[in-house]
Amino acid sequence: MQQAIDMVRHELGPEATVLHTRELHAGLLGRLFFGKEYEIAASCEANVPSRLTPAVSFEPIHATPTSEIDYRQKYRDDFRRQLGTELDELGFMSAELNHRVSDSTVQHLPAALFEIYTDLIEADLEDRIAQEFIEHLRSETTVDLDDSCSMRAELTRLVENEIHVSGPLQTSAGQGRVVALVGPTGVGKTTTIAKLAANYRLRENKTVGLITVDTYRIAAVEQLRTYAEIIDLPMEVVSTPREMREAIARMKSLDLVLMDTAGRSPRDEVRIQELKAMLTEANPAEVHLVLSATGGAKSLTTTANRFATVGTTSMIVTKLDEATGLGNLLSVIRGCGLPISYVTDGQNVPDDIQVAQKHSLAQQILSFN
Repeated sequence: MQQAIDMVRHELGPEATVLHTRELHAGLLGRLFFGKEYEIAASCEANVPSRLTPAVSFEPIHATPTSEIDYRQKYRDDFRRQLGTELDELGFMSAELNHRVSDSTVQHLPAALFEIYTDLIEADLEDRIAQEFIEHLRSETTVDLDDSCSMRAELTRLVENEIHVSGPLQTSAGQGRVVALVGPTGVGKTTTIAKLAANYRLRENKTVGLITVDTYRIAAVEQLRTYAEIIDLPMEVVSTPREMREAIARMKSLDLVLMDTAGRSPRDEVRIQELKAMLTEANPAEVHLVLSATGGAKSLTTTANRFATVGTTSMIVTKLDEATGLGNLLSVIRGCGLPISYVTDGQNVPDDIQVAQKHSLAQQILSFN
């Protein structure tokens, strides 16, 4: 930018006024292909000060050519200071981009490999993971870097190896096997409970009971009660550890007992401990952490780690249909190590829920499906 300003001064003279500046090819791809370019509009005739409110007051009756020259100089000095600040910010942004897009990983890539890299970024993979995959492809001698299909197949294999799945819920005939769903607010726990209950009752012909401890939201209790009445399931509402023990005892002859819990903020340690105490009384065989695919990678990973203290055994990923990309899930999988049991992609009960499959989930994460 400074070189461009100097060119303007050289061509138009030191009195030239800069009217407009902008950076061309500001995006990441533009900089990689074309480098940095700047466009500057300037004039040696524009009377800029007359169109601006002066920063200091002048008495019109005493105005002289000298004071006008002083004002012009002050305007230029202010502009240069502002330009210096913008250049500092631009320099920081440039350094950050250079740090993210290292010479060894992304620059000078073959066209097909560079296309793969941009696809990974658009799929919401963290930049460090995308670069890690690109580096793997470059070093893998069995992969043809000019063959997009070959590279995509290798990436799918890599992601499959990182995904662990736990399979569907297990039932115990007449033994009241308890399965609990936990997670933050708004991720779809109650709807997911209804889908599971309907599938096991209507399609698997299992005896199923429902327990809810989500007494913080009356609407959640009524929603689950409505599902229970439609599917013809027994339902218990509990609010204390003692009530939990009694409810579990009344349902001990069922094949499956599904337990809905109140949404908890992962930052609310008190509520997390309350949830842990309730789960201790229920003694569930499985505790599924429900997470929404629309969350950010960092937030989801933090949530998974906070809920680990209540004994989570696997996770259910909801709202795949609402997410713009699923690359964030790879960060969560790496961060918490939990296997995935189910994924959901809609609100329809009992549909829009599937047992997690490694291959299809890997393709969805990479947006290759």
